[in-house]
Amino acid sequence: MRSKIRGRLKAWATVGVTLAVVAGTAAAAPEMDSQRDLGPDITAIMNKPAYEHAQWGLLEIDPESGRVIHSRYPDQFFMPGSTIKLITISSAWHALGPDHRFTTPVNELGHRNGSTLTGNLALVAQGDLTMGGRTKPDGSVDFTPIDHTYANDIPGATLTPEDPLAGLDEIAHQVRDSGITTVDGDVVIDPRLFTPPALNPQPTPLIINDNVIDLLTTPASPGQPAQLSWRPQVAPYQVTSNVRTVEAGGTTDIQVTASPDGTRITLSGTIAADAKPTLKISQIQDPNAFGRTALIEALGRAGVTVTAPPTGPNPDGTLPASYTGTPQAAAFVSPPYHEYAKLILNVSHNLGANLALCNMAVSRGSKNCFDGFPVIHDFLTQTANVDPTQFQMADGRGDVPVDRVTPTGLNQLLAYWLRTPDADAFRTSLPILGVSGTGALFCTTNCPAKGKVFAKPGTIIGFDQLNQQFAINAQTYAGYLEADDGHLYTFFVGVNGAAAPNIQGFFDVNDDVDEIAVILQQEACAERGAGRPRHKAITSARRSLPRIVRP
Repeated sequence: MRSKIRGRLKAWATVGVTLAVVAGTAAAAPEMDSQRDLGPDITAIMNKPAYEHAQWGLLEIDPESGRVIHSRYPDQFFMPGSTIKLITISSAWHALGPDHRFTTPVNELGHRNGSTLTGNLALVAQGDLTMGGRTKPDGSVDFTPIDHTYANDIPGATLTPEDPLAGLDEIAHQVRDSGITTVDGDVVIDPRLFTPPALNPQPTPLIINDNVIDLLTTPASPGQPAQLSWRPQVAPYQVTSNVRTVEAGGTTDIQVTASPDGTRITLSGTIAADAKPTLKISQIQDPNAFGRTALIEALGRAGVTVTAPPTGPNPDGTLPASYTGTPQAAAFVSPPYHEYAKLILNVSHNLGANLALCNMAVSRGSKNCFDGFPVIHDFLTQTANVDPTQFQMADGRGDVPVDRVTPTGLNQLLAYWLRTPDADAFRTSLPILGVSGTGALFCTTNCPAKGKVFAKPGTIIGFDQLNQQFAINAQTYAGYLEADDGHLYTFFVGVNGAAAPNIQGFFDVNDDVDEIAVILQQEACAERGAGRPRHKAITSARRSLPRIVRP
């Protein structure tokens, strides 16, 4: 049991699958530590025995007046978890522009003779996060409350209905419409946009289906092999399932193993007859080779024959120094970046957050993704007017020991957005309590704060081997809360260094952070004239907290 729990800790550390939301804002830095204005309910939560050695931080500000409403250690560093994505995506939003679209061209390298291209087609990767694999008919980007990238760690992950190969299929049809029916040569992925950095997960210039294979197991009758479906189906990938269906109420435990190159995937274990379809994933080890084969197969579906073998390594050594003067056979255009920001923030998309560093570096003409950090620094100092020393960062997602934030810094960043034309667009790109993204998992019924908190959660959790308990390094939330009259407050609330004897104790910490957020939102309503009794807000919030993560 314990080994299974430990296996899920990494995902919990990056997805804030909890209720509440949090916030901060700031204009002037409030006093260092002021507990007198926290109120008895919040103080009682923070003084629970579970937090004997922990440190709480809280900052709530009315950005219109700059008035500090609640404050506790506003200028102290806290481990943020995924709330650090607020900094990454704010910077990328500004650097790229909310309407920026990634255009991925396919160039002809050779000469045409009628409908035959003698030479190669080169897809020049541009760091497009989804390549059409999540685009809905209205042009927006689809996501679910628990993203498929977390499927190996968090129960309940689901797929969006869109085809992960949609972008490549569109490119293939464009190539066919350009008049090419035969490529007497090869297809090459040009991955030279940037050098993939040593980050986890590692961003690459070409990304198809988040660089994973989806594996969906559906139970059959007890004693029978479970049903398997997987996507995207691209050669030479093969998937074998040895999963058996067991009696209703039995154990669902599915393991995934893969060959070193990732192309031979095996599922084993059991699934209960009454279980819902269970999603797992397997990593694509060579995104360029995968993308090359996937495009060759897409061309075949569109009526274009490629004479080169469809599988094998990506022959990028044949690429030219530049594409000056080469005809363009196709180009795929992504949704606008604000749709990607919404995806990243709502599902806590780690690959997308790390990719944002690369996108920003490329915008400055660099192939080194760590050159995205000077872009963040310039945004904070020159645009948002936030002291960058209030943050420490070494990735885009919030997963390394270096990462730190102050409540004041996040509040100042959140307040910056309220002064911009993109204020509403950015705010509604965050998970909304009881409505969207990870926020949709909580506060769904009998919760007066539903739809009124817009914020990014963050969690860092590990296992304390010495004391055989959970070490909750960080449980945080930062964002906006809305009073009934539409007035917005910014706030941050979080705790570092909590401990829990079991998984229920971990849930209790989540509940406590969430409850504080709901208290703050309801107090804001009361202050603005709604006058709801505070105890009702607390009670209804507790009733509506579902338990979705189980060992």
